[in-house]
Amino acid sequence: MTPTIPGFSYDRVPVADGVALHVAVGGSGSPVVLLHGFPQTHLMWRHVAVGLADRHTVICPDLRGYGASDKPADPDGTAYAKRTMAADVVALARALGHERFALAGHDRGALVAVRAGLDHPDAVTHLAALDVLPTLDMWDVLHGTTAAVGFHLYLMAQPPGLPETLISGAPDAFFGHFLDLWARDPQALPADVRAAYLTASREAVPSIVADYRASAGIDVAHDRADRDRGATLRMPVTVLQQDWGAALGYDAAALWRAWAPDLRHVTVDCGHFMAEEAPGRVSGALRELLHR
Repeated sequence: MTPTIPGFSYDRVPVADGVALHVAVGGSGSPVVLLHGFPQTHLMWRHVAVGLADRHTVICPDLRGYGASDKPADPDGTAYAKRTMAADVVALARALGHERFALAGHDRGALVAVRAGLDHPDAVTHLAALDVLPTLDMWDVLHGTTAAVGFHLYLMAQPPGLPETLISGAPDAFFGHFLDLWARDPQALPADVRAAYLTASREAVPSIVADYRASAGIDVAHDRADRDRGATLRMPVTVLQQDWGAALGYDAAALWRAWAPDLRHVTVDCGHFMAEEAPGRVSGALRELLHR
């Protein structure tokens, strides 16, 4: 059986024409939405979600294109724009009765969260981003041989056809590479959870590629337009991040501060999958954020 978050109920909630999100909901109190990263599903939040549910209504969806959520086709390159995916999240929260909510995202989910904060500042009260840079900055810091660490970004940025074919030829090897490489503590990803991630990713190659392709095109355009008009995140923001700046030669806190004036930036020493490798650290940071 596919693992679930203990004590949470599951549902499918329509959020757009022809698109429903698979979502786990638990707890009671002020709402917190948690968005997963790549190559994962909402299950990555299983420890943090249970920890927050004593004081909050915790909402953990699979993003569109991932897990058990719908995976619409992308004929014009907009179906997986972070603007579209952020609108899904706002619609989900409203469908569950919440006009305003705190939002935390990891990896791809963090990019969706940032876009939600920029596009829907009246809905997002607090924002947390785990181990990512805003899209525009991410591309700017990749250069030379150090960019090899992000080879998948360049692969999935290619026009439709080639990346989908290559990844579909050996999906478990491709997605498993990241699960193994990015986890500093492999025990944080038990066999049943790892298998669930691989199965979900194997069944979603076209939509996962479309999500990444959007981040090399329409998402960059949206970020650049916001930067040009001086848009910033108006809510309190917490960023938890590995020390990628030291490895790639940039000041991560400075890059984030340009987008988030009310920023708490924390460098952590766990691996990329920090909500599973250091759930207490992540839960504590989120609780601190929610009191700002």
